[in-house]
Amino acid sequence: MSETAPSSLFINRELSWLDFDARVLHEAFDERNPLLERLKFLAIFSSNLDEFYMVRVAGLRRQVAAGVTSTPPDGLTPQEQLDAIAARVRALRARQRACLDELLPALAERGVRLLRMEELAAPEWAVVDEYFESRIFPVLTPLAVDPGHPFPYISNLSLSLAVTVRDPQNGTEHFARVKVPKGLVRFVPAGRPNHFVPVEQVIGANLAQLFPGMDVVGWYAFRVTRYSDIDLAHVEQPEDLLATIEEQVFRRRFAEVVRLEVQDGMPSNVRDLLLQELRDEGGEDGFEMPLAERDVDVVSGLLDLGDLLSLSALDVPELRDPPFQAVTPPELRDGGRSIFDVIRERDILVHHPFDSFHTSVERFLETAARDEHVLAIKMTLYRTSGDTAIVRALTEAAQRGKEVAVLVELKARGDEVNNITWARTLESFGIHVVYGAPHLKTHAKTALVVRREPDGIRRYVHIGTGNYNSKTARLYTDLGIFTCSPSVGADVSDLFNLLTGFSRQELYRKLLVAPADLRGKVVGLIDREAEHARAGRPSRIVAKMNALVDSDVIEALYRASQAGAEIDLVVRGICCLRPGVEGVSDRIRVTSIIGRFLEHSRIWYFENGGDGEYYLGSADWMPRNFDRRVEVVAPVEDPTHHARLRALLAVCLSDNRQAWVLGPDGTWRQRSPDGGRERATHRVLLRDSWGLARDSSGAYPAPGLAEPALGD
Repeated sequence: MSETAPSSLFINRELSWLDFDARVLHEAFDERNPLLERLKFLAIFSSNLDEFYMVRVAGLRRQVAAGVTSTPPDGLTPQEQLDAIAARVRALRARQRACLDELLPALAERGVRLLRMEELAAPEWAVVDEYFESRIFPVLTPLAVDPGHPFPYISNLSLSLAVTVRDPQNGTEHFARVKVPKGLVRFVPAGRPNHFVPVEQVIGANLAQLFPGMDVVGWYAFRVTRYSDIDLAHVEQPEDLLATIEEQVFRRRFAEVVRLEVQDGMPSNVRDLLLQELRDEGGEDGFEMPLAERDVDVVSGLLDLGDLLSLSALDVPELRDPPFQAVTPPELRDGGRSIFDVIRERDILVHHPFDSFHTSVERFLETAARDEHVLAIKMTLYRTSGDTAIVRALTEAAQRGKEVAVLVELKARGDEVNNITWARTLESFGIHVVYGAPHLKTHAKTALVVRREPDGIRRYVHIGTGNYNSKTARLYTDLGIFTCSPSVGADVSDLFNLLTGFSRQELYRKLLVAPADLRGKVVGLIDREAEHARAGRPSRIVAKMNALVDSDVIEALYRASQAGAEIDLVVRGICCLRPGVEGVSDRIRVTSIIGRFLEHSRIWYFENGGDGEYYLGSADWMPRNFDRRVEVVAPVEDPTHHARLRALLAVCLSDNRQAWVLGPDGTWRQRSPDGGRERATHRVLLRDSWGLARDSSGAYPAPGLAEPALGD
């Protein structure tokens, strides 16, 4: 490979993101999924698209406005990317609408109905009318727009009604905006089980009560999307990071609009008014690109389909996936034994949501809080689920006089306000709360317990791939390892000293840490496989992650493929590598698993000439993870756990139901059983927690990894 690979060998990051969204949308069409699960996938697709516009499209627009001409490795300029995105989103939006038009009648046949007001019978109308009077009307605020009333601020992703009223005395027409408050339920119960009316239609049918004495000419739903990232790149070293983030969150409310969604049928004069007013408001920092007609998305029917997630949770068992119960890992089933005694005997590997988060991670911290021999607890919180067992354990530990230090990442996208609240709550209990470096996100998932024991001080550590969040632990697949390895414990202590104090620690005994040298370590491990291949020794890479973007790593993988190493990548979302290119990536295969759970675990396997190594941690192979985040990746050294991870990777690679395969032309195709037995990763894993029989010690058989070309 040359120092810089040609752009044709890279797939554009933004278009790859949209390809992932397309795979999610496909699950909403797939009749093998229960109807409410299909509705869930449609809602997730819609929410993903919102985030894409708030962050990625908004960022590209800012690049265009700033005159940026540099390009990513794929060679597309910011404007070329925006043009390609617009075309792709139009096609996806059409499929989204077709999917909803398919799902709603199918759900109606099974007793779940989304009704229009005019479809209600008199008794149902009375129920909805009473609901409006008691729960909706009191919180509505009509806002007139005229010389005495300036155009109101429209908050990000809020649903609003553009209302035209006529004064019967003089015949003049006026414009007003009615916001649908976020606190209202989106789908109002319509008097019969599982029958609902969209709240905007309920409000629309009762507008006369908001504008008494006026004639309501018409109303039309609309919605705006604003730039919503937090950018500290232009902020000098802040004296108070918490206050700076709070200010950024507040200013974000007034960031530029990047998309206007309007209900089909909105008159041109109303749409033009909205467009002009939103264009005129400008942004706060001068980076805005003027809103144009091309940024208006005309929607037929419902806006904000992400709200369908609430309907997908209806208690209709025959329309949903079968329930499952997470199990306690075999090593932890003896409730009479201290978890610290178990960890001293051997490392414990857990896989959520199949292994219980409560009886493993939460138990670890609850036990630490109450154990009289525990001296200190330190941990990172990137996203937490609020008043959980973890937060309660931390506060209890502090009240018992233990040293408790928590790094709360205030810059976790979408959770900034939540994390600010919990940071203050933790501080109020006397916990030492730090916020990390202004220009780095602490994305690592680590917890450290320091305990006094008869033979001295011992450190107990948990390192995971997922957040300390009990809600997502039921929805995401994540791995975690508990260990009291002295070298790992010392590394984690050094890491917390870096996070809470002044340190330029760059060398670690066992851990791979970003931004110290994680990229260099990963590239080194890949290059080592290439050397093994050239020398005729066993050489294989199997890496599972959420995204693969970093060009240095991609070029290293190309070199390893050319050297003869076999490479399988399981990449849930964005993948900028182009596999199967003759002479470049012939030996690289890329698979994506889309199913019941969000694939979130990161596992790396390097065959290393027959002495295989496994790693797990918080980092994807992306520039942000290597350069702009604090990440921790740990080696998994227990051979028993090697067998378990090997089995898990084999399940992913043998999937012929949930798996998609990336071709050299950048297109994805879904595997199919082709008449054979269907093997769906999540169903296999649910069958027996991990999908394979474990003995009482938690041991697994050690099957070989699937053949490289499996399923192709």
